[in-house]
Amino acid sequence: MVEAYNAHDEGEAVKKWLQENGSAIVIGLVLAFGGLFGFNQWQAWEANTKAQAFAEFEAMNELLTDGQLDAAIANFQNLQDDYSSSPYTSMAALQMGRARIEANQPELAIKHYRFALENGHPKALRLVARERLARMLLDQGEADEALAIITAEPDINGFEARFAETRGDILFAQGKNEEAITAYEEALDELEEGSGDRALLVLKLESLGVVPEETGVS
Repeated sequence: MVEAYNAHDEGEAVKKWLQENGSAIVIGLVLAFGGLFGFNQWQAWEANTKAQAFAEFEAMNELLTDGQLDAAIANFQNLQDDYSSSPYTSMAALQMGRARIEANQPELAIKHYRFALENGHPKALRLVARERLARMLLDQGEADEALAIITAEPDINGFEARFAETRGDILFAQGKNEEAITAYEEALDELEEGSGDRALLVLKLESLGVVPEETGVS
């Protein structure tokens, strides 16, 4: 089953990306739209748009927390229709995907993860969506497509361990044990000593007859 990132992790990923790229985006938009309605008008428009997207996201979140998935769909649809490039829409797609999994609706979860992968912003959220989508496809018996998804993006900075482990799980499901071992060892190398995820990777390797020399597990 898909290993869920929590909302805090997703929020931190967005904040980090905006801190690193926000100024460049503002300058670019000002240059693009400055001739149309000026900087002050652009600021007002941008703030209003962000506030509206946030309001839809918060409303959807509250409904999901209350278990009202059907009602939350309307808010998510508004985000998709009106704010498809907003980070709030990307986070909403990931959360809707998780809600669909909990509701035993894997096909709809896959649909939401595909949306986040294709439209996600910032890039960190696209990477989260890619890994979740690959795991969902694997769960549904689509190992070949899952492998294509997880290996499609070479730039996975910050997600190396998760991607390598997921790739290992897919290869293991395909009966490619030697390649799975290599992937698990890559994932193990990327994790810090003492990380809880290392213990699971060690178990996976041991199940394939490999005992890592340095496991970092006491």
